[in-house]
Amino acid sequence: MANDKTAHWKDLLRKRLASAKQDGKTEEEKKAEETELFTKYYTDWKGGEKGEDDSFKHIPRFYYRLPAEDEVLLQKLREESRAVFLQRKSRELLDNEELQNLWFLLDKHQVPPTTGDEAMISYESFLKVGEQAGAKCKLFFTARVYAKLLHNDPYGRISIMQFFNYVMRKVWLHQTRIGLSLYDVAGQGYLRESDLENYILELIPTLPQLDGLEKSFYSFYVCTAVRKFFFFLDPLHTGKIKIQDILACSFLDDLLELRDEELSKESQESNWFSAPSALRVYGQYLNLDKDHNGMLSKEELSRYGTGTLTSVFLDRVYQECLTYDGEMDYKTYLDFVLALENRKEPAALQYIFKLLDMENKGYLNVFALNYFFRAIQEQMKIHGQEPVSFQDVKDEIFDMVKPKDPYKITLQDLVNSGQGDTVSSILIDLNGFWTYENREVLVANDTDSSTADLDDT
Repeated sequence: MANDKTAHWKDLLRKRLASAKQDGKTEEEKKAEETELFTKYYTDWKGGEKGEDDSFKHIPRFYYRLPAEDEVLLQKLREESRAVFLQRKSRELLDNEELQNLWFLLDKHQVPPTTGDEAMISYESFLKVGEQAGAKCKLFFTARVYAKLLHNDPYGRISIMQFFNYVMRKVWLHQTRIGLSLYDVAGQGYLRESDLENYILELIPTLPQLDGLEKSFYSFYVCTAVRKFFFFLDPLHTGKIKIQDILACSFLDDLLELRDEELSKESQESNWFSAPSALRVYGQYLNLDKDHNGMLSKEELSRYGTGTLTSVFLDRVYQECLTYDGEMDYKTYLDFVLALENRKEPAALQYIFKLLDMENKGYLNVFALNYFFRAIQEQMKIHGQEPVSFQDVKDEIFDMVKPKDPYKITLQDLVNSGQGDTVSSILIDLNGFWTYENREVLVANDTDSSTADLDDT
């Protein structure tokens, strides 16, 4: 059958070509006609062989072009449709009254005996509650969710409180995602810096722990808060962060922790987003800015922390980081602080590694280590200390990191070793090196102090 069809369209093609020779057409016209005929007959032949399957004509559209800047009507239509969609999604979430009703139903169907102080529920009762709780709760009452929360209960039950907390967390995540999406101007699932600034600015009045902030400080607070998100979640400096990444990290939890009116002093001090923490960072910046021009020179930054960062390292900071006429602004300073205060984190190590990798080779060799450690040796001489041998320090660094290549240390080697913070401290900060060199004495002193405290009690 296929051979007959092939012979048929070949004959037709030959006849057309033969007749074309009599027409006096140009070569280009003949070639165009030949191509058109071949395409037509070949398509007919392929269709005839495979049947009338034209499902390819019904592929759903999967790409929609974004409206251009001058297409105002289309832009407005898109914004309104997104707003309606988000409102509908918001209405699908459980409200406070529905959550209270869910708790009442779970408590009513608890199955004895209790495990400690926790009320438990069996799978059969779990399904009954799911039937009574309403359509909004349906997605929570599945075998998969039950299995996730099932631990070592001898009766095969799960904790009611754990399940309720799971529901609460899911509802909170969806609420937060919808809230963040309202600030997603592009509607592409990410927030730009200005979008996140608007979100945090409008969030401030809802956080009791920030009630004492003066409005004149709001812009500095917002800048301080936003930098943490972008420093850790946008390592490639694209200028935007996925909303999914914001939800997946713990930063939003820390920020919304400020809703707690009774947050302890210790929690506030360890929370980057708290008022005391933001004021501390900004206060340090102002104290370093001796000429009060709103920027930091290399000499001014050299007094940061204990004032023991090496001049070689600071030179690299001003070579690699964004500066204005050789001086650093507050936003660049925040990146610097976040890197040095979080040296165990991969994003912070990436920041420091880029400064240590002078030749942009992607690894640190013995020359690079020696270059930075010489500045530590010079500082030791200035302070009347006997310089430590570089060979000894180099061997210790390679022993700590255990790189894949015995002569090169990559960023991934530093991250994998778990010693990146120690290695960076040894190379850039005299105080950090001194702490490392005297670690055994410091540990012994801490142990003696703890023993003395116990004796006193």
